[in-house]
Amino acid sequence: MAIVIDSIDKKILGFLTENARTAFTDIAKACGVSGAAIHQRVNKLEESGVLKGSCCLVDEKILGYTTCAYIGVHFEKGGVYQSVLDQIKKIPEVVECHYTTGQYGLLLKIYAKDNSHLMKILSNQIQEIPGIASTETFISLEQSIQRQVAVL
Repeated sequence: MAIVIDSIDKKILGFLTENARTAFTDIAKACGVSGAAIHQRVNKLEESGVLKGSCCLVDEKILGYTTCAYIGVHFEKGGVYQSVLDQIKKIPEVVECHYTTGQYGLLLKIYAKDNSHLMKILSNQIQEIPGIASTETFISLEQSIQRQVAVL
């Protein structure tokens, strides 16, 4: 069920998705309301599930993870999703996993230190998981857009 949000809620979400550390007093000034009102509205957005927390973004490249790849996973047969997922969760380089319709059963996003590391993750971990028939890998050359859903 979609929650109804007004223009002030939209402004709040805009500030917080841009920088989760934005001070409520700064948001309040920009919205023309009190800091207490911003605090109450943020609580409402959290309780409704619109805001699921806050986070800091890590630059993977600075940490040495220079290869980003997407891996399409084909299942051997139906019914193996949960057991495959349980094993995928154990691979720390997997940062996203989507159960999809279409060509792949799963679509994974992973970060590796380099192409050699990517090959080891694929060959020694992902492709060894029972229930996986095959994979197809796409290396990202550049992340051109990174953003949250726009609040219109």
